[in-house]
This record gives sequence, C-alpha cells and structure tokens, in this order.
Amino acid sequence: IMSQGNQTAIVTEFFIVGFPGLQPLYYDLMATTFFIIYVTIVAGNILLIVLFVKQHSLQKPMYITMVSLALSDIGFCTVALPKIIARYWFNAGAISVHVCLFQRLLIHYFGTLSSVILLIMALDRYMAICFPLRYSTLMTNRVMGLLHGLAWVTSMVSPSITTIMSSQMSFCGPNQIVNCFCDSMSVSSLACGNVSMQVNLSTSLAMFVLLLPFSLIMLSYVHIITAVLRIDSKEGYLKTFSTCITHVCIIGVYYIPRFFVYLTPYLPIKINTDMRIGLILIYSLLPPLVNPIIYSFRTKEIREIFHTWFQRRNAVSPKFKIMTISK
Repeated sequence: IMSQGNQTAIVTEFFIVGFPGLQPLYYDLMATTFFIIYVTIVAGNILLIVLFVKQHSLQKPMYITMVSLALSDIGFCTVALPKIIARYWFNAGAISVHVCLFQRLLIHYFGTLSSVILLIMALDRYMAICFPLRYSTLMTNRVMGLLHGLAWVTSMVSPSITTIMSSQMSFCGPNQIVNCFCDSMSVSSLACGNVSMQVNLSTSLAMFVLLLPFSLIMLSYVHIITAVLRIDSKEGYLKTFSTCITHVCIIGVYYIPRFFVYLTPYLPIKINTDMRIGLILIYSLLPPLVNPIIYSFRTKEIREIFHTWFQRRNAVSPKFKIMTISK
C-alpha cells in the first residue's frame, strides 16, 4: 500500500516474502515446519524455566543464566516466527512499516541480549574455575540477578539507536522484505535516497555488540583452559572440562553460523538469496532449539532430576496396572 504524494509514492506497508524461490506448493509444509520449530523451542525452554522454579537445587547463579537465555530465546522466536507462519499458511505477509520497525528493534534486541548473556555465562565459569574459593561469595544469586537485569536493559541501547535512524528513512519504492522477518539490512535496502551512513552505523554497531562479547568470552576461556591444565587430579580435570564443554557448545552454536554468514561476502563462495536466508534462520533458530537439549544431556543436575522423575513414573505404573487387573 502506498500513499500518493505530489511527486513520489510513500510506502506505508511492507510484505514479508520469506524464501523468494519457494514454490507455492510447499507453503503449507514450510509453515508447518516453522510452527513445529516454534512450539518445540517454546516448550523446551519453558521446561527449563519450570525446572528452575520448582527445583530448589537448581536455584544457583549458573542456572539463573540458563533461565535468562531461555527467556531471551522464547522472546526472539515469538517476535520472529508467527508472522512468517501466517505468511505461508494464510498468505498474510503484509506488515505496516511501523510494526516492521518494531519487529526489527526486537529482533536485534534479543540478538544483542543473547550475546551479552553468553558473556555473563563465560564470566560465571571463569570465576568458578579460576577463583573457586571466592566464587560463592562473589557470584551470588543476587549478583547474577543484577548482571542479567543490567543485560536486559542495556541490550536495548544499540537496537534503539539504529531503529530510530531507520524510522527517519523514506520508503517509496519496492515494499517486499526478502527475508522471513524485518531486520536491519532488509529494511535499509528498501529505503529511498542515500542511506549509506545509516547502513554503515548499523553494521558497525552490530559488529561491536557481537565481537566485543565474543572477544571477552575468548579471553576468559584462555584463562579457564590455563587453569584447567594446572589441575592435578584427573577426576577434577575431567569434571571441570566437562562443565566447560557444555558452555563451549552453546557459544559455538550461537557464534559460528553468524560469522560464516557475515564472512560469505568476502569469500570466493557465492550463495543465492534463498541460501542466505536459510543460513540466517540456522543461526537464529538453531541455538534456541538445541540449548535445552545441550542443558539436559550435558548438565548433571538436570540429568539427575529427569532420572528421578522417570524412576518415580516407573514405580507408579506397575501399581496402576495391578489395580486395573484386580478390578
């Protein structure tokens, strides 16, 4: 939809295209896939949150970080997926410019927030391994709660700046968002006139909020690895190493696909638009999807809770069967 001015037409509504090369025959399949992914992500992360609330043994600094990341993952998927699901199921891809800008704000907010939460996770492991005697006094639940509260507030700064700049752009040409959601590059590419300054600032801020936490995470893990190698006890070495592997898996799932997408323009590999969108979805949706699985299989306390739950269930089942037969 465009409103006619004296000389130009001003776009007031965008249309979420999704995958431009996808045939209409597969729209229902794509919508169903996105819906299943969304339900799985929400259910898995809500389960982690419920475990944290119900199990007193999990109410520790490390699990506060897990809950914060779970909430961030739920928030991101709730912002990103419903519209593309509606687009493929009901052809409801139209989105007003203002709503698109709001989605853009939240997409980049939750992306920034996840990066900061991973930094807090690395800081927690650094304190636990490098300063084990002081860890319980330095990293209390209150301190961890304050850190995450600060993360949730400050992560809004960079996306707010770039979204305000985007809101000042004029849109008078094509109105198709060639992506599954509104993000910085998709919106900027539809702007009229020269927006190179806004694009460069957005890119610089995006790289800053990505690379600064990543650099600090890598620095902390250099110290962690050094401390682990100094452990004399083989049992202590393996236990500490196992804990680190959990966090490295989560960090790797978040950062590696992102760096690959960011570096593809500078590599001899050429990828088409559909593949680029697919890679964006991988680095956006894979971490929220696999994080609960990583926690469940790699965290001893959560494994023990599930083991106890299954034991109780198996103990109740035979009694139920005996009562049923006797009747």
